[in-house]
Amino acid sequence: MSIDIVIPSLGESITEIRLGKWLCQNGDWIDRDASLVELESDKITQELPSPIAGIVTITEQEGTDLPIGAVIGSIDSDAARPAATTDDAATVIPATRVEVATETAASADTQSPRATPMARHLAKDRGVELSEIHGTGPSGRVTKSDVLATSLPPERETVESSPAAASSDLALRGVRRERLSPLRRRIAERLVVAQQTAAMLTTFNEADMSEVIRLRKAHKDDFNDRFGVKLGFMSFFARAVVSALHAYPEVNAWLDGDEIEYHDYVDLSVAVGTDRGLVVPVIRNADRLTFADVEGDIARLAQSARSGRLGLEDMTGGTFTISNGGVYGSMMSTPILNPPQSGILGLHRISNRAVEDPDHPGNIVLRPMMYLALSYDHRIIDGGTAVGFLVHVKECIESP
Repeated sequence: MSIDIVIPSLGESITEIRLGKWLCQNGDWIDRDASLVELESDKITQELPSPIAGIVTITEQEGTDLPIGAVIGSIDSDAARPAATTDDAATVIPATRVEVATETAASADTQSPRATPMARHLAKDRGVELSEIHGTGPSGRVTKSDVLATSLPPERETVESSPAAASSDLALRGVRRERLSPLRRRIAERLVVAQQTAAMLTTFNEADMSEVIRLRKAHKDDFNDRFGVKLGFMSFFARAVVSALHAYPEVNAWLDGDEIEYHDYVDLSVAVGTDRGLVVPVIRNADRLTFADVEGDIARLAQSARSGRLGLEDMTGGTFTISNGGVYGSMMSTPILNPPQSGILGLHRISNRAVEDPDHPGNIVLRPMMYLALSYDHRIIDGGTAVGFLVHVKECIESP
């Protein structure tokens, strides 16, 4: 019996996918529940498992945009399993067994290693063999950072460093084009919508991180031992934001037509950078969570995001967003709203700066300071509310 391989529904709002990398070859035998192919949408990337065991026939190629329900191949469950996997192999004499094992190992070496789409493009561009790169991603998958950390082949280094190459227009003016991924295309659409539809403004403040740093240093080891997660700065800011949203509920609301929709809960979106682009998974009911709960959810969502295994339920909802550009070294930025939300808090790098000692006016001291930026929709949030919200966050951080 032969059954079609059909693209399943990935969520209510997803109507189209891009066919990613096939994880098997045309004519291969595949076991039930083994991964067939990667499906890329504007929200998530996930692997499609095989519904039955059998021989695979592929009819659609990688990179094709297809609607939900499209047929991309078939599986013949009546086909005979390849002889190499039958019990007959057990009767082979030792010398032949060694030969078979050697051939199998060689075959395995020639198989395409698991890698993210970005890593494959980058490796091809740099002339690096994926099979020679040790992957640090989930299940040994090669990531963009793995490729960047790999030295260029000697011949590539020689070409790029030679005087002839330096004077060659071809060497200096290389151009390549690649299609936007569904996720990157969706990010672009949403950012343009945010710019065009919201009256977006940004207000700034700064926070003295001394007390948060002191508390984290004093308790991080015990925290890790008790809860199995690291104590980071994000949980402090999550709690500060929750407190500020309760004090200024307009920042936790959004416009829906000619009405304002208020939320008596906090679903906190946290921006995470990945090889595929920026994603914003959601911490549900952040107003009810402990520090350990927040840190655990952040670690889980960040790992799922970077391995491309976020589910649609992890990405939808969210009433307010925190974006931490400080991990990339950003000193100051104006974060863009995440529609339909009305507020986003931008965090930045911590730097020692000369400030006045609040306990001893007139004295200048060095303190670890962080710039905070709140972008907000001026249609429903007044300037005074935005400033008050940011001051509330600042006070919570400085007196945790």
